[in-house]
Amino acid sequence: MKKYSDSDIEQLLQRVDDLRGYLDIDGRRDTIEELNHERVEPGFWDNPEHAQEVEKRIAREKRWVQAWEDLKEQAEDIETLQLLASEEGENLSDEIIAEAESLEATLEQMEMKSLLDDPDDVRDAILTVNPGAGGTESQDWAEMLLRMYMRWAEKEGYKVTMLEYQQGEGAGIKSASLSIEGDYAYGYLKGESGVHRLVRISPFDSESRRHTSFASVFAYPEIDDTIEVDLSSGEMEFQTFRSGGKGGQNVNKVATGVRLIWDGELSNGEEVTVTAECTEERSQLQNRNRAETMLKSRIYQKEREIQEREKEKMESQKKSIEWGSQIRSYVLHPYTMVNDHRTETKITDAEGVLDGDLEPFIQAYLTAGKKDRDTSPV
Repeated sequence: MKKYSDSDIEQLLQRVDDLRGYLDIDGRRDTIEELNHERVEPGFWDNPEHAQEVEKRIAREKRWVQAWEDLKEQAEDIETLQLLASEEGENLSDEIIAEAESLEATLEQMEMKSLLDDPDDVRDAILTVNPGAGGTESQDWAEMLLRMYMRWAEKEGYKVTMLEYQQGEGAGIKSASLSIEGDYAYGYLKGESGVHRLVRISPFDSESRRHTSFASVFAYPEIDDTIEVDLSSGEMEFQTFRSGGKGGQNVNKVATGVRLIWDGELSNGEEVTVTAECTEERSQLQNRNRAETMLKSRIYQKEREIQEREKEKMESQKKSIEWGSQIRSYVLHPYTMVNDHRTETKITDAEGVLDGDLEPFIQAYLTAGKKDRDTSPV
């Protein structure tokens, strides 16, 4: 059990008060009241998409307010115990320390979640994993990464759906895409985009030599009906093929897999080709609908990147990471270490990381991003 001095506890209680202002709890309560007025107006459900978005917003704001009130209640319990110990002369140090430890853990979770202030952070995420050059080695590494993210998402209580899965030759995967559904899924995963490097003794090398493998991860927000992406401005190619995943009895018998290829122009005049495919649904129609959502989400993400580049140009500063750069190394031999090169966060429990324990890296990335925003020119 961690030891807490009186000053440590005082600082904890002050952080709770500071968080109220940072989260704008009073403003959130006002927002809930305004939205509740809107939802009782005649014709509110005439636009179902907007109505559903309002309902989601109310629920989200209520969760923030309730979470802070629960946190404040924990802080008040500690203050009550301190008062009892002072006035009654009781030895309540163990109880106070236990409450302080619980409060700090909850506070750290809320502080990390409060860093997710981009409008798209709250959205579901689509995550794609692809091996680099290197054949079986890289394909196996890509599958290890896929498992890592699936384990992380399951631990966090998110719904995970396999959208596309292409098995590798001999081992691993050629590519895979996941849908990760739940509040702030994209916000937590947005820092995972980039190249991931593995150093290990290869299980596929008869001479047990050390190998270095690479795989790329790309996370982007899954759009919904509140965001419009116009596909008619470009040319769409529709392809079907036999699925190779777990889509039911039709897999490998009929062409249920769908690939959409869009050639068009982005807002900055750049000509791009964007591809999305889905193999995991039971019917071709379901796969096409899902692939179209993935395609729109990828185009939307590219437009977001254009906006980010323009913002960086205006601020005359460079972000700590660019899309596609190497972000993290996983060393399994001759020692064990996972190192995030952007934040220099190092974890020696590589097995735990590969089993989905990504919180230290996610927190460090989000915290670094907040510092960048705080120090950027106005």
